[in-house]
Amino acid sequence: MADLDELLEGNDSPPHILLVDDDETFSHVLGRALSRRGLRVTTAADAEQALAKARADAPDFAVLDLKMPGDSGLVLLPQLLEVVPEVRVVILTGYSSITTAVEAIKRGACNYLCKPADADDVLTALLCDDADPDALVPDNPISVDRLQWEHIQRVLAEHEGNISATARALGMHRRTLQRKLQKRPVRR
Repeated sequence: MADLDELLEGNDSPPHILLVDDDETFSHVLGRALSRRGLRVTTAADAEQALAKARADAPDFAVLDLKMPGDSGLVLLPQLLEVVPEVRVVILTGYSSITTAVEAIKRGACNYLCKPADADDVLTALLCDDADPDALVPDNPISVDRLQWEHIQRVLAEHEGNISATARALGMHRRTLQRKLQKRPVRR
């Protein structure tokens, strides 16, 4: 596959990328960074929205979050390839494992990335022709404590900062949750 400069140079219109992630902030930041690099960006928050947008305006590239409400990125992947067979897809996840990396490649992804990933990481993964599932999961994966911290933050955001509702959703005592939230974020 060509590098980004070659893609931008050879086309009258910029390459189109579809970002599918339920984290609006992440999608906004990544989308802005990709726009600055010359791509036309469309975002979707779930699989249904992504398929509708892909039918309306076929993307050249797609970045799918693995874990989303409703259908996961692995479920969406073959559906998206059915709608747009030539799209190059990268699966992006904060919950990396060799099993899901291999499954993503088997289902048609051109690559698999672990969060955190920036625009350069995404572009490199999209433009790379040789994905090695064994090399896709980092040697130092995210720690269990960090995963827990990020999960708590996500559930807290889903409940609009309501500690009691978040504690119930997590199956945790409210005071325990408050103690965990008072600590600094755990390092990766």
